[in-house]
Amino acid sequence: MPSAETFTIDAFHRGRFHLSQPADKGHRAGVDAMLLAAAVPDGFDGTVADLGAGAGAAGFAVASRCKDAKILLVERSPEMTDCARCSIALSENEPYAGRINVLQADVEATGRQRVAAGLPDNHFDFVIMNPPFNGPRDRASPDSLRRDAHVMTEGLLERWIRSAAAIAAAGGGFAIIARAESLEEILTACAGRFGGIEICPIHPRPQLAAIRIVLRARKGARGMLKLLPPLVLHGEEGRDFTDRANAVINGEQSLFPI
Repeated sequence: MPSAETFTIDAFHRGRFHLSQPADKGHRAGVDAMLLAAAVPDGFDGTVADLGAGAGAAGFAVASRCKDAKILLVERSPEMTDCARCSIALSENEPYAGRINVLQADVEATGRQRVAAGLPDNHFDFVIMNPPFNGPRDRASPDSLRRDAHVMTEGLLERWIRSAAAIAAAGGGFAIIARAESLEEILTACAGRFGGIEICPIHPRPQLAAIRIVLRARKGARGMLKLLPPLVLHGEEGRDFTDRANAVINGEQSLFPI
């Protein structure tokens, strides 16, 4: 178990699961991971791959809401995979024993290398991802662990979505959370791979533009793109979450209608 001086134990979903996370370095999970997890339908009972899982927040959040889902947390960083394994071992997370596993692997691996790492083709019923989304020109953190988790390199979305399409089963689900300005690149990468696309914009307040989008699709599906009603996180004033945002963030309902 990591030292209490460098790691914290944090509660999510109103205490239904806990994570071991770095106290002052790396990526610490928050609202984005909870919104991504909420893209998985209520009652989902298949296999889920959480790509770039970090300490495992999104994967745990799926397991918390979907009682029969089985989760594989896929993370490249040894430090963050250690956090995920420690999280699984926490006594508070005993209800998830046997349903959540960790794989240290590079999401961008291809072909035989990816399969050998433990990510077989056409295998998972749902793939979720929260890839790095800061641009190279954004101010980068001096912490290398946090920088790797946050900074997007050129072509990263294409490579991650290509991997998601390779490991998803036929008709399998896919979801990604990203900045709104990444939408065009995501749609391009999904073309020929994922269809039946639904997009939920995430607005910080009713009068402000979307700061995130959550996109959900299915491998090999066809159908018109749907732009769904947005999720508004806060009211016009104050820091409290809206009722719907609270329910979604705390695993009480899906972000999507079905």
